[in-house]
Amino acid sequence: MKVRILGSGTSSGVPRIGNDWGACDPTEPRNRRLRSSILVEHRDTRILIDTSPDMREQFLAADIATIDAVIWTHDHADHCHGIDDLRQVYHALRAPVAGYARPDTLAALTDSFAYAFSGRDGYPPTIAAAGLPDRLTIGGVAITAVDQPHGSIHSVGLLFEADGVAIGYATDFNEMTADMASLYQGLDVWIVDALRRAPHPTHPDLATVLGWVERFAPRQTALVHMDHTMDYATLCAELPDGVEPGYDGLVLPR
Repeated sequence: MKVRILGSGTSSGVPRIGNDWGACDPTEPRNRRLRSSILVEHRDTRILIDTSPDMREQFLAADIATIDAVIWTHDHADHCHGIDDLRQVYHALRAPVAGYARPDTLAALTDSFAYAFSGRDGYPPTIAAAGLPDRLTIGGVAITAVDQPHGSIHSVGLLFEADGVAIGYATDFNEMTADMASLYQGLDVWIVDALRRAPHPTHPDLATVLGWVERFAPRQTALVHMDHTMDYATLCAELPDGVEPGYDGLVLPR
């Protein structure tokens, strides 16, 4: 089992509109960040996490046309507004795409994108939706979900397990609950939100994340959902062993 980081950036991406690179070196390709999304692959199974606004570009870069399922972590625009690109996946599959989300997230998505879930004006639905339980299996991948505080809402954190490999994905949260801490202990790979160095009300900052890494002891950690203050080379020079800034196209474990 492997995970590909499709997008490692925060909601505005890097650079921001206006070619605003902030502290990021524009000559370093790994500083160019699409909005956050990952792809979990195990044998012939592909599971997409979130339909970012950059989904089309992400699929072209990864050279994929089909997936077996999509899981949405929450309904914020940078994690779901690429949902229309699932139409092309529908055409490739010749069937609706299986889509999973917690009930509140699913209700928000079906309200905002009713045509994708129910069809409209003679067009068939492109998504076959289902509630995301605490545990399910897709292909040979066992998935465990945990609710994460994210400001006034909750996102969902995920653990993927197959063939003795455990990969955790934790994005868009601002508090580490006991259930989350239990899920993220001793992972082979932890992909985790580290928005910036300065504190933020709904995302973890770098120092807090590094404290969790020391506590949970994953073998490899990749930071994602980073903004334009988080320069790739600068981070590489200061991060501890086993922790690296994630970038678009990074495949883990390696």
